[in-house]
Amino acid sequence: MKLRVDYRASLRLVGTVLKYLAVPLCFPLVVALYYGESVLPFVVTMAVTVLVGTGLERLADDPDIGAREGFLMVALTWLAVTIVGAIPFLIEAHGIPFVASPIHPESTLGNPVNALFETMSGFTTTGATVLGDISFDSHTRGIMMWRQLTQWLGGMGIVVLAVAILPELSVGGAQLMDAEAPGPGIEKLTPRIAETARALWGAYLGLTVLEIVLLYGLNVTGHAQNMGVYNAIAHGLTTMPTGGFSPEARSIEAFSAAAQWVVIPFMVAAGTNFALFWHVLTGDPKRLFRDTEFKSYLGVIGVVSAILAGILFLGDGLMSVAPAGETYDQLYLEGIRTAIIGNVEPAVRQSVFQVVSIVTTTGYASIDFNAWSAPAQYVLLFAMFIGGSGGSTGGAVKIVRWYVIVKSLRRELFTTAHPEAVRPVRLAGRAVDERAIRGIYAFTLLYLVLFFVSTGLLHLDAARIGFDVSILETMSAVAATLGNVGPGFGVVGPMGSYLDFSNGSKLYMVLLMWVGRLEILPVLVIFTPEYWRR
Repeated sequence: MKLRVDYRASLRLVGTVLKYLAVPLCFPLVVALYYGESVLPFVVTMAVTVLVGTGLERLADDPDIGAREGFLMVALTWLAVTIVGAIPFLIEAHGIPFVASPIHPESTLGNPVNALFETMSGFTTTGATVLGDISFDSHTRGIMMWRQLTQWLGGMGIVVLAVAILPELSVGGAQLMDAEAPGPGIEKLTPRIAETARALWGAYLGLTVLEIVLLYGLNVTGHAQNMGVYNAIAHGLTTMPTGGFSPEARSIEAFSAAAQWVVIPFMVAAGTNFALFWHVLTGDPKRLFRDTEFKSYLGVIGVVSAILAGILFLGDGLMSVAPAGETYDQLYLEGIRTAIIGNVEPAVRQSVFQVVSIVTTTGYASIDFNAWSAPAQYVLLFAMFIGGSGGSTGGAVKIVRWYVIVKSLRRELFTTAHPEAVRPVRLAGRAVDERAIRGIYAFTLLYLVLFFVSTGLLHLDAARIGFDVSILETMSAVAATLGNVGPGFGVVGPMGSYLDFSNGSKLYMVLLMWVGRLEILPVLVIFTPEYWRR
């Protein structure tokens, strides 16, 4: 049977991307050299990427990329970089000896499933972790920098980056970017798709550098004592991709209020359609505030933050004592209540930070929101389903889809009362194509079905191995991995980890992160017979 998909062409381009993955690996290698750590994890991985990538490139001489090949290439690329990207973690965890900083022998990343989980979480910018201990006592600065760099590479999209800088991907680049880019569709900013990709990555790079400079500036001026060069770079690399892999075990709670305020607008920017920044920089700044999706995005953040700030300010959103069976430090709970209740700035800062972090799916924590009571946690659970803008680095359902769904439901009510009426759904003054509306409904339905089915499966598996996890914790774990959010509640909270789930559940969540990052349909379609048959 002849296939409708030229899989050799897809694999050839996967090889090209894989080969050039050796280039960014130079960065953690340099960090390791600077701190006197072993470079073997990175040297070995660079050799593997070049060898495997070169081998795959020989499968086809002149790849012809259509929509089918684009779906397959993008899906396989994210799996390939995850598998190869896990190699540094595996090598480090097995204790390659070096003099300056011996590695902790109980590193959780020695388990291949854990290494895959951490790497997929990085590239998909999920931010969920299986690290038992996040510190430089257990992990080298080089390996932690690789962990953070995976998020930056995955944020705007590995394939979008490849289209921007590799001439061999310029042909067929539009199909590749449509298959990978987050959101219902990518706006073509320039006549050439490679130039559009470069414009998007240029805005992404510029905002990253600006945040690093501002964070380190706080350190220089004495407003964030522990925000040194390493931490400033690490948080710049993980904010703009809405990743959330902080090298600090307490995430952003480890830093001053000034640092937290600086991070907030960059998370907001990361959840914004990057095409709008291109319009701003090319002389049309008003385009930003005329954009319907952007105004809706800011409105949702403002309303949800105000509700949460009120709950925290009044004290209804904060625990007074730890629930039975929980081990929160009572002094920590009392400290939070004293700092927040009746105090405007902490209540506003904590609510805005957490709402922005969850809505944009960044996953940072400025406080352990496990110590918040049920009303506040339900607000955050609701926020996990909102998502950032289309064309941003954020995950989940996304504002534009909710906007179109609400508008189309209102249209159905109107046309039911006025059957003769013709009323298109409009977005930014333009009628939305009916096929696009059906696609949005299909995506949202699949998202919710996956959420509920996955919650049931993971909860049953946890019961099978005797892992004590509540249904709310399981729901939050699924919402956090499928939506690429990162932290959930309870054991998978902002200061917790996914380590205690079984290997089977963790592999399932690896698939959820992969499917969630590519927005479900481009992945599921390659498992249908119609996709392959001629």
